[in-house]
Amino acid sequence: MSTTVATEFDPYDIADPFALYARARQEEPIFFSEEIGYWVVSRYEDIIAVFKDPATFSSENTQQPFKPYPPEVQRVFDEAGKSHSSGLSGVQPPDHTRLRGFIGKAFTPRRIAELEPVIRELTVGMIERFEDRGEADLVADLAYELPALVIFHLVGVPEEDVPQVKEWAKSRVALTFSRCPIDEQVEHAESLSAYWRYCVDLLQSRLDSPSDDLTGALARIYQEGDQSATLDEIAGLIHTQLFAGHETTSSLLGGGLLELLRDHDRWNELCADRSLIPTAVEEMLRVVTPVFAWKRRLKAPATVAGVELPEGANLLLLLGSANRDDEVFPDGGRIDLHRSNARAHLSFGHGIHFCLGAALARLEATVVLEELTARLPGLRLVDGQSFAFTANTTFRAPDAVLVEWDPAPRALVQRLADCHD
Repeated sequence: MSTTVATEFDPYDIADPFALYARARQEEPIFFSEEIGYWVVSRYEDIIAVFKDPATFSSENTQQPFKPYPPEVQRVFDEAGKSHSSGLSGVQPPDHTRLRGFIGKAFTPRRIAELEPVIRELTVGMIERFEDRGEADLVADLAYELPALVIFHLVGVPEEDVPQVKEWAKSRVALTFSRCPIDEQVEHAESLSAYWRYCVDLLQSRLDSPSDDLTGALARIYQEGDQSATLDEIAGLIHTQLFAGHETTSSLLGGGLLELLRDHDRWNELCADRSLIPTAVEEMLRVVTPVFAWKRRLKAPATVAGVELPEGANLLLLLGSANRDDEVFPDGGRIDLHRSNARAHLSFGHGIHFCLGAALARLEATVVLEELTARLPGLRLVDGQSFAFTANTTFRAPDAVLVEWDPAPRALVQRLADCHD
């Protein structure tokens, strides 16, 4: 019995969907997924056309679950008074313009650039903890924690709160972008309610005693007379930055380093010519696509990939497919350190909703590649390992990336001494 792309498509299985995506681009560039009730779009040209028309293709559903919350989950949110403010991604003009202008007064290029010494110090410290071992898990030892420490430093989260906030972020992924039984959904809703209260309290602490971090800057802007954003909206902006600023960059680093190391000649070329790092970062973004799929809702009837869709139709945009579209990126599944259009990827979106944290993500990836290529040029993947990816529609990252290298002679001497002790 023959099958179609639509019948084979599992929106939550993103471990290795690329062969199916290639078929979709050729055979069914748009199809309807009964599982989630969304039209699924796979080609670069169709997705970028959607991004360029925000009036027709609204982002209002980006932070909404595919199906309404069950009553048990909604009750948790109602009792907690949790806001469903989505920061910027789910807001349309004129509110989007207003909020982006507000946060833009504090989240400036200068503030991002000033993070470079912090990022480098954290990166070097993490590498130094494992560089003498000769082996590491690049996810657990580097990619998982680094972006969290950076964004939490930016926002003003105390280091001791980092593990808890990271756990809350997992609940957001599970509840909004995964499928899980109702009892687990309730647990995730309770975690998200605690996450929201934390953001509200963090903002209030800065209103009471302003600081130099991003939250303090937003509080100061508000207190100095710019009240174009409400306190609830400011808390929503903080809530979104705490999540998006580390979850996506963790995916970029873990998945990107995996892709670079799959072809060791490519890694060797990067180590030999570190001027290729900027292109390597763009190619990591393209091939990994940390935000793997995104949503839109039609505000008026429209034609997408030759199919007429009604007002109210929901779209799932397969960014992980668009970024490997061979019509735009020849040999799109492979990192090419000399690709001329590497920055044309859609990993940060396009148009008015272009990712606010793009420059920070690029900076973190650049620093990590600079330090790893300088300190561990002999890095290689451990043979025989398989790579697992958490089932969800939107955030694709390997659970572990095991690597090894030949430790420097001084490290071997120390290890022998430790054994004798």
